[in-house]
Amino acid sequence: MLKDSQATFSSFSTDNLAKAKEFYVDTLGFKLNDESMGLNLELPGGAGLFIYEKDDHQPATFTVLNFLVDDIEKKVDELRGKGIKFEEISFSDEAKTDEKGIMRGKAANQGPDIAWFKDPAGNFIAIMEQ
Repeated sequence: MLKDSQATFSSFSTDNLAKAKEFYVDTLGFKLNDESMGLNLELPGGAGLFIYEKDDHQPATFTVLNFLVDDIEKKVDELRGKGIKFEEISFSDEAKTDEKGIMRGKAANQGPDIAWFKDPAGNFIAIMEQ
């Protein structure tokens, strides 16, 4: 039904637009297109992300945004240098993040290497290396 339609943007909520703007624009480096009703961010590849303030915001319990990176080790180090704290995640004894915050899926032949962090409103974001 929608398979031939273009998806233009995704969205999720925050509890504080000012903190979200500082994080997504100043810390992560995204371009802000418009903020008349929220934060309208330009993502790599041309997609958009709309972040809106919600009084009864509840952080997503799943990953709301995923980014492919060429070198996860380097990107984790860069983001840590900007004050980002990576999450400790454990799905099982074999599937859990290491001391650096990276789940090593490639070495276990179980998918990509992934590292998760949260935005100021508690929403999960991931970086992954295929």
